[in-house]
Amino acid sequence: MPLLIVALGVVVLLIMIMNFNINTFISLVVVSFLIALALGMPIGEIVGSIETGMGGTLGGIALVFGLGAILGKLIADAGGAQRIAMTLIDKFGEKRIQWAVVVVGFVLGIALFFEVGLVLLIPIIYQISKQLKIQFLWLGLPMATALSVTHAFLPPHPGPTVIAQEYGANVGVVLVYGLIIAIPTLIISGPLFAKVARKFVPSAFEKEPTGSMASIGKAKQFKLEDTPSFGISAFTALFPVILMGASTILTLIQDSMGISDNLFFDIVEMIGAPTTVMLLSVLVALYTMGVARKIPMKQIMQSADNAVAAIGMMLLILGAGGALKQVLIDGGVGDYVAQIFEGSTISPLILAWLIAALLRLAQGSATVAALTTAGLVIPMMAGTGVNVELMVLATGAGSIIASHVNDTGFWIVKESFGLTMKETFSTWTVLETLISVCGLVFVLILSFFV
Repeated sequence: MPLLIVALGVVVLLIMIMNFNINTFISLVVVSFLIALALGMPIGEIVGSIETGMGGTLGGIALVFGLGAILGKLIADAGGAQRIAMTLIDKFGEKRIQWAVVVVGFVLGIALFFEVGLVLLIPIIYQISKQLKIQFLWLGLPMATALSVTHAFLPPHPGPTVIAQEYGANVGVVLVYGLIIAIPTLIISGPLFAKVARKFVPSAFEKEPTGSMASIGKAKQFKLEDTPSFGISAFTALFPVILMGASTILTLIQDSMGISDNLFFDIVEMIGAPTTVMLLSVLVALYTMGVARKIPMKQIMQSADNAVAAIGMMLLILGAGGALKQVLIDGGVGDYVAQIFEGSTISPLILAWLIAALLRLAQGSATVAALTTAGLVIPMMAGTGVNVELMVLATGAGSIIASHVNDTGFWIVKESFGLTMKETFSTWTVLETLISVCGLVFVLILSFFV
């Protein structure tokens, strides 16, 4: 059975990493080969599948992470992250700083991809935790929750936007319902869960920040008057949000007014792509955090070199995670799960959540799980009268459940915060499951009113 093969593969991976201390990247590649063979993939296709998975994953995130790390390091080394951190502390106070971080993560998360939000915010979170002498993960986990919730439920993120198109749902209504569901889900899965997690996994919270992204936030401390102004620092950090937000608004206007594609909107689409956004943001930061402060270009480029060196191994691990995911997809694991539910009579909302959850557990990709689910349940929706906007949200909730070793998001969080495998399972995997379950519960409650 494909699901049994996947489960055994995960066990082998954990043994290699946790018991034998084999490098995570090497372990992922080895297990990808073993699972491909066990699933009966043709020998001649295995290497191609692994290379496709690795290339597809890195093609999507390597530039974003590389440029994002440089942007974060430039802001940190110039004292901009310290200035933003001190201003947030002054405005919100130490007692409310965790909620301040959650709000910032949620607002930025609406416009930014999960990965972009993470590389931008971690250096600032690091500075806040250092200034207040509070635990890095105590702030970082709720911030990551905010980014994940917006990624799962709110257009213009790719998942909910594409699913809405598949179901024929109104994207604006999905956004409104998504906000209604996202806010209570964030409160439960963010600050409230962090309190519980700190009791059950104290080691994850007590350690010094050692992750790849945390090291980007490490910079010498400045006298506050020697740092860039808050306005310039915030503008530089928020520049990706401004670009992505403007691009999204213009695209929504185009869709709502039925304007056909032309050169202007092609340019808007290109500028709004994460890679372009991060490149332009780095160029802005080179000026605001470097040239404008009369810092020699050689020194600025040293910061860039240090940033890229810090995330080198993380990128390899993310690529290998993508290779494992591709093997599971090409090996037919998703198709097997789909067959299980043929002819089911369960409520469409619960069915959509359940299929997406099982597909996510089996093959790792939230987007693939969501799109496959849409294709399966659309025929089953006929004549049920189910609200299609809620179907979008139920599918999105199921598609992010239980992030584990076949999901690149799992490795992003593990490497960013410097967690062990056990700590990542006990915090991030549980957290994603909580978001998923809360999302379904609030969708079902909302279904009584709409």
